[in-house]
Amino acid sequence: MTTTINLQISSKALIQAVTSLDLESKQHLLDVIEQQVFEAEEARYVEDSETQAEMEAVKIEYQQGEFMTVDDFIQAQSS
Repeated sequence: MTTTINLQISSKALIQAVTSLDLESKQHLLDVIEQQVFEAEEARYVEDSETQAEMEAVKIEYQQGEFMTVDDFIQAQSS
């Protein structure tokens, strides 16, 4: 069973609490925060209408054969 507790804590108190942690706990906290930031950014990116439009345009270009393979790109760069 998971228990969720919502707390309101000042940023100053939070910083003091984090400062008091040992290195291992700080690293764990950093991992958790980075994962949550990544997930939030990814969700925002996927939901963004401009991004969706760009992805749809790329799909259409691909379906129409308007793409370059990695090998073709490398060959073009070396020419």
